[in-house]
Amino acid sequence: MKTITIEGQLRTEHGKAAARQIRSEEKVPGVIYGGAKEINFSAPVTAFKNLVYTPDFQLAEVNIEGKTYNCIMKDLQFDKVTDDLIHIDLLELVEDKKMIATIPLKFVGTAEGVKEGGKLILKMKALKVKTYPKYLQENIKVDITNLRLNGNIRVEDVKVEHYEILNSPRIPVASVVLTRELKQEEATTATPAAAATGTPAAAAPAAPAAKK
Repeated sequence: MKTITIEGQLRTEHGKAAARQIRSEEKVPGVIYGGAKEINFSAPVTAFKNLVYTPDFQLAEVNIEGKTYNCIMKDLQFDKVTDDLIHIDLLELVEDKKMIATIPLKFVGTAEGVKEGGKLILKMKALKVKTYPKYLQENIKVDITNLRLNGNIRVEDVKVEHYEILNSPRIPVASVVLTRELKQEEATTATPAAAATGTPAAAAPAAPAAKK
């Protein structure tokens, strides 16, 4: 798994004024939690670029005053006006302690329903899992080969060894639905069939005989 190295410095001053001063130096304040103690640090905003602005799941190796902390990204805060990164929370990975992570999904194969003319709809991009750090991986592979037309793959269908998946089990992960063209084709096919099996119209009643 790819690891991003970040060189940081301990923060001794706290509060809004201290945070503003850090940001004025083009640095980002952050917190590392989950380990023996909480670590308040800062690092240049450029150091977080490859960790934050990517859909990939990656590890962060944060070096602070001679100590190294292996982490994953947990939370981000952006400025509402400028959209600049203004704070980051990292979770320290402890070997014998389970942790919660959000792992991207990677869909593999070509769905049978797509071959039949349907459209693949991906409804989830990632799953939240609970596991030990040693079992972390870049993505969770989901084989969609056997997904048929109007079928679903749900969270409960995704099985990964050593992972406890925390999402609701009945939520669809991927589906194959009818395309507009296929719906029109089925409607066109159904209409003649309905006509062929329809009931003939009732004969009109005869006109009454004229009186003599």
